[in-house]
Amino acid sequence: MKLSIATATLLTYSASAFVPNTNIQKHNVALPAVSIETPMAPLTKWGDRVNEVSVLDLQKSSKAAKKGDFPVLVTPDSLKLDSASATEQLNYFKENAEYYREQMVQNGAVHFKGFELMKSQEGFQSFYEALGMNPCLDPLHSVSARPTINGEKGSPVYEAVNKESRKNFFIGMHNEFVGTRAPRAAAFVCFKAAETGGEFLVADGRRIFEELSEGLIQKIAGKGIRYSVMELPFFGFLEGLPELIEKPVASFIQGAAEFAINSKVDFDVKLLWGQSDYDNTRMLQARAPSQPGVILHPETGEPHWFCNVHSHSSVLRKKRESLYGAERFEDGASQINKSDMFYGDDADLTTEELDEMDDIITNNIKYIKMSEGDVVLLDNYKTMHGRNVFDGTRKHGVAWFQGWKGMRSP
Repeated sequence: MKLSIATATLLTYSASAFVPNTNIQKHNVALPAVSIETPMAPLTKWGDRVNEVSVLDLQKSSKAAKKGDFPVLVTPDSLKLDSASATEQLNYFKENAEYYREQMVQNGAVHFKGFELMKSQEGFQSFYEALGMNPCLDPLHSVSARPTINGEKGSPVYEAVNKESRKNFFIGMHNEFVGTRAPRAAAFVCFKAAETGGEFLVADGRRIFEELSEGLIQKIAGKGIRYSVMELPFFGFLEGLPELIEKPVASFIQGAAEFAINSKVDFDVKLLWGQSDYDNTRMLQARAPSQPGVILHPETGEPHWFCNVHSHSSVLRKKRESLYGAERFEDGASQINKSDMFYGDDADLTTEELDEMDDIITNNIKYIKMSEGDVVLLDNYKTMHGRNVFDGTRKHGVAWFQGWKGMRSP
């Protein structure tokens, strides 16, 4: 591969832009599209730092705290609503919006099952509007990495990893945040369930925090964690260059790529050379700044796990690939979208540490087999989410929220 092709591939990916379209219609019903004024995902609320001394007291108090059902299950029958009447259901949500917002914050997630209202995109949008939720752009907005549902530019509803090429790729448990930005909440909806598998997965970050060993939780709190957010595996050609030429060319590529990426994101990315686990050739790995792995909830003050090691660790991904098979790389973006996890000082997590986190997180996963019209409304700070492998055709969507009507400030 020539240098010009590799550089062009990188810059094309980094500079891609999402252009909203405010004139979207479907089934002759106007949809409330995302406008130019729709805000970015809000800045992550890290709160006061949890250190290696305070973390053990917080873990002890969290274990003693009473917790409700997770997730909370709500059905039309339990509410004595007509399961076929979208109008009746919509009116109910308008009248009880504050109650369900509080349920989301206190319990972490609410599963609405069997509602006619949310079977269409229009009904889903009217549902979260009735609850007073305020949409925001996808955290990956600046690089257009997540398509909108049905490919409609400007839609506030995004695809929830439905690609056939990723059906055997288990989406590990994570909170939704990119660099410095994290949606405050999210609503995941099922428009069509996969024939087999494809369950939506949730886990309570409070319970994960409570179950981690004292030594590991102290180490995480003291050192922090650092993500690699992408890999650029386009540089195998460098290995064939004479050493006199290879070093300055590699230095130029690293600097140009760093500039291109940092011009598109609002957090500092550092690029490091390494070997790709995709084809074992030279690649550039983009690492975000160090972040805490345990934070305090912006409203309730509860401590919780806020660390995406389960989804981001390359070791844990390979472990799952031995069970489900490897992801099929059908485009350049699939190769780019590779992540990994390190301590804040760039040290590797040990195999024993990764196994402990993997076991605890896996044991806390709730598998939700969603049907058409089901919605899971979740607090993005308390609740981790993921997706099981599947067969067949799957169509799930997600809307992200900056907040909601009457949301308390931290």
